[in-house]
Amino acid sequence: MMNISGLTITYNEEKNIKEVLECFDFCDEIIVVDSFSTDQTVEIAKTFPNVTIIQHKFEDFTKQRNLALDVAKNDWVLFLDGDERITPELRKEIIKELNSPTKKDAYYFYRKFFFAEKPIHFSGTQSDKNFRLFRRSKARYISEKKVHETLEVNGSVGILKNKLLHYSVSDYESYRKKMIHYGVLKGKELAAKGKKFNIWVQYLKTVFKFFKAYIMRLGVLDGKEGYKLSYLQSLSVFETYESLKKEQN
Repeated sequence: MMNISGLTITYNEEKNIKEVLECFDFCDEIIVVDSFSTDQTVEIAKTFPNVTIIQHKFEDFTKQRNLALDVAKNDWVLFLDGDERITPELRKEIIKELNSPTKKDAYYFYRKFFFAEKPIHFSGTQSDKNFRLFRRSKARYISEKKVHETLEVNGSVGILKNKLLHYSVSDYESYRKKMIHYGVLKGKELAAKGKKFNIWVQYLKTVFKFFKAYIMRLGVLDGKEGYKLSYLQSLSVFETYESLKKEQN
């Protein structure tokens, strides 16, 4: 088994930190980049062996992730969010791929989405996938992306069969705040690219986002959770343009 670094970024993740760090039990080091949590996140993380904790003021998600990459000592890294969990089957698949002579340089993980522990099958989550396992020497997060970080891979890419569990929504209110936060960061990203605020674009894109998630991506089949997810996705779009407007005032 080759050496691998387990990476995560945190802010007030005391409810999640123990379980996500347990997912790194086959990693020879764990890097936690923390944005000065005010709860017990850091204290809990310190109870795990081979953990290095770096506290760094939050500017955007991409900078936090790239800092973790810079600190890691191994070329191969497994990067998990606090609300993501590896299944035993996925763990075996990761180890098998890392020991394969034909392994790729980076791997997509499909994610199984949960809303307050209820599995979501539609609402735009069907094709949800992200890079989570990759070589640092072949990949870097694009600096211009402040939210929904994008990994640029200069190498071969594979997709793992087993899904990562994604407990993104613990309750409605916390997810609403999360989506608003994402919208604010996205608005700043658009402003940095020179985009101009347009109220018609704001409302058209907000309505279309809801229609796409609830109707086109079959959110209606997820029941009341599908409606809530579709609404919150559209709320994030609305807040993106509110943020862009404020950046230009």
